[in-house]
Amino acid sequence: MRPHIPRTAGRRLRALAAVAVATTLLAASGCGGDSGGGGSSAGGGGDVTLRFTWWGGDTRTKLTQQAIDAFQKDHPNIKIKGEFGEWSGYWDKLATKVAANDAPDIIQMDEKYLREYADRGALQDLKKSEGLDTSKFEDDTLKAGEFDGGLYGLNAGINSFAIVANPALFKAAGVAMPDDTTWTWDDYTRIAAELTTKLNGKAFGTGAPGTNEAALNLWARQHGESLWTQDGKVGVSPEQVTAFYQQVLKMRDAKAIPSAEAISQDMNAALDQSAMATGKLAMTWMWSNQLNAMSKAAGTELKLLRVPSVEGKASANGSYYKGSMFWSISSRSKHQKEAVEFVNFLANNTAAGNILLAERGVPPNTEIRAEVTPKLQPADAASAKFIQDIGKELGDPSPAPPVGGGQVEKIIQRYTTEVLFGRQTPDAAAKAFLDEVNGELK
Repeated sequence: MRPHIPRTAGRRLRALAAVAVATTLLAASGCGGDSGGGGSSAGGGGDVTLRFTWWGGDTRTKLTQQAIDAFQKDHPNIKIKGEFGEWSGYWDKLATKVAANDAPDIIQMDEKYLREYADRGALQDLKKSEGLDTSKFEDDTLKAGEFDGGLYGLNAGINSFAIVANPALFKAAGVAMPDDTTWTWDDYTRIAAELTTKLNGKAFGTGAPGTNEAALNLWARQHGESLWTQDGKVGVSPEQVTAFYQQVLKMRDAKAIPSAEAISQDMNAALDQSAMATGKLAMTWMWSNQLNAMSKAAGTELKLLRVPSVEGKASANGSYYKGSMFWSISSRSKHQKEAVEFVNFLANNTAAGNILLAERGVPPNTEIRAEVTPKLQPADAASAKFIQDIGKELGDPSPAPPVGGGQVEKIIQRYTTEVLFGRQTPDAAAKAFLDEVNGELK
C-alpha cells in the first residue's frame, strides 16, 4: 500500500499553476528548453547541474544515488542534484515548485498526475526530445505515457494490477490455489468465502475491491467501458459502478471479505501493518511491483494471480501494462539535451539497470530486463515472470487520468465505505461517486 495522495495536491497545482504556469510557459512555447527555470549552471566550461526529483523510501534513494554516481562518472560535465522525499508530501512540493517556475529538470511522475502536469504545459513532449532512445521498449509500455499524440512520461517500470495470495494460508485452510487463467468473479467470491470459513476467524479470504480505483477500472474494462476516456472524461457508466458495488456487497454477505470497520482501517494502514502483511488476509488486490515489499512485510512467500473476469478468460479480465512510475522532463529545463542523456541512462544503460534492478518495477527496456532478471530477488523475479506470462493476454493501456482525476482514489474509498456500512445503496453511491469525480475534473 502506498500512502494516500493528499487531497490538497491536485487543488494546489490547479490553483497555483493556473496563474504561474499560464504566464511563464507562454514564453517557453516553441522555445524548447532555452528559456525559464529548471537546471542551473554549475560552473564554466559547459558544466551543468540537473535537478532530479523522486519519491520513495531509503532503499530507493540509496539505489538511485548509486545510479547517479555511475552516470556522473561517465559524464563529468553533468552534476545531478537529487531532491527526494516520501510520497505523502511529494505532490504538494512539486506543485508549488512548478507553479513558481522552479521545476526540477527530471521528474519521477505518477500516472495519476501525468496529464495534470502535461496539460498545463509543464512537461516536455518526449517525442520531440532529440536523442531519446525508445527502440527497446515494447509498444504497450510506451503507450502508458502517451496521450494527445505526445509522450509525456517514459515508463520506468512495468506494472499490472493483480491478486496477491498467501499460499501458506491456502494450505492451512486446505483450499487449492485457483486456476487464475479461468476463474470468474463468482469463483473468486466462492473461494474467498471458503477460505474465511476454514481459517475459522484467523483470517479472511480476501481484501475488498474498491479500496482504490484500479479494481473498478478493470471491472469497467471487462464490461466494455473504462474509468477514463482518451479525451479526458469519465468513461464508466452509473450502471457499471452500481454493478461493481453490488459485487462488493455480495462478497461482504458471503463473508469473503472482512467487516466494514476492518476494511476502513486497512485503507490507511502502513504496508507492514496492513491486513495482508499481518496474515489476516489470504488474498488481496495489489500492483504487481509491490510483491517484493509485501512479501518481506508478511515474512512469507506470496504469489501473484491474474484478476478474475466475468467470462472466465484471462484475455477478457481487462488487465493492461501500467507504468509503475515515469521519467518526465520539465518543459522549462534549460538543459534539455543533458536531461535526455540522463533519462536515456536510467532507461537504457545496463549499468543503471544492474543497480536499480526491479526496484521501480520490471524494466520496460527488453534488453535491460533480460540482463537483470537473473539477478533479481525471488519476489522480484516472480513479479517479472508474472509480467512476462500475462503479456499476450493484455489489452491496450488504460487512458491516463484527466486533470483532477488524481483525487479518485480517496473518493472511491469513501463511497466503498458508505456501501459496506450500509449507509448508501449501490446505485446511490454510484451516482454520488460519479458526481464527485466529475466535479473534480477541469
